[in-house]
Amino acid sequence: MAGIGSSTYWEDLRKQARQLENELDLKLVSFSKLCTSYSSSRDGRRGDTSDTTPLLNNSTQDRMFDTMSVEIEQLLAKLTAVNDKMAEYTNTPGTASLNSALMHTLQRHRDILQDYTQEFHKTKGNFLAIREREDLLGSVRKDIESYKSGSGVNNRRTELFLKEHEHLRNSDRLMDDTISIAMATKENMTSQRGMLKSIQSRVNTLANRFPTINNLIQRINLRKRRDSLILGTVIGVCTILLLLYAFH
Repeated sequence: MAGIGSSTYWEDLRKQARQLENELDLKLVSFSKLCTSYSSSRDGRRGDTSDTTPLLNNSTQDRMFDTMSVEIEQLLAKLTAVNDKMAEYTNTPGTASLNSALMHTLQRHRDILQDYTQEFHKTKGNFLAIREREDLLGSVRKDIESYKSGSGVNNRRTELFLKEHEHLRNSDRLMDDTISIAMATKENMTSQRGMLKSIQSRVNTLANRFPTINNLIQRINLRKRRDSLILGTVIGVCTILLLLYAFH
């Protein structure tokens, strides 16, 4: 009697598994058609310039997609639970003589479950990819239409932006040239200062020997300082004028 009861339990589990598998098969076929019709309606809408509307708009298809996804996930969860119960049954005492046949049947149901799961995730992934792509294309089309509707204002703004950009580039080039000139001038003045120091040291040696030459050297030094102040002032004024022109 115990064997009969166990056999009945096993047959009930197999019956539940087959029923769920049939339901999943039908749901997956409908699910695949929904995804295909979604893509087709989007393609038709892009290519059709008439006022006709598809039988199902995209928002309705999105709701149907979400509903069917939940239903299929629930059926997959139920089928997984039935397979787990079948696996537990194969490990119960008294089924050792039938274990090979039971394991074969269980493996077949597991393979079917795996195939349905993979098919569901593949179809769902394709649908989400299509929807994401179409949403992106729709956003781009809206931007293009918006640009066309205000093309006059946008062209004027673009022209102003280009002019401002060119002005900034010219200012950058001018600043680079000014900095290059300043660096070259600094290096030249440093070199000249070294030479002047060398010459001055020699002249000071001669001046210490000849007082008349010393007076002449003092006058030369005063004139040199005056020339340095004038040169520094001219360089400073030129630099300020260049900066004002660059940032004007």
